[in-house]
Amino acid sequence: MHGVELESKIACPECGYSKIETMPTNACQWYYECEGCKTLLKPLKGDCCVYCSYGTVKCPPIQEGSGCCNKS
Repeated sequence: MHGVELESKIACPECGYSKIETMPTNACQWYYECEGCKTLLKPLKGDCCVYCSYGTVKCPPIQEGSGCCNKS
């Protein structure tokens, strides 16, 4: 995990609410509930997790170039 950024600002496409979150390093996060409007975010087609779809930083496995959990 050397050089991997663990914080990402995740933004809701529905209401624009955003929050900095610490990404898990041992699992993918496929769902995220927006604290602003309670919309349940899911990864967009082709992305492995909500951070890759809605975050400012891709998830740790993608940053390392190893692919994400569900694509192993």
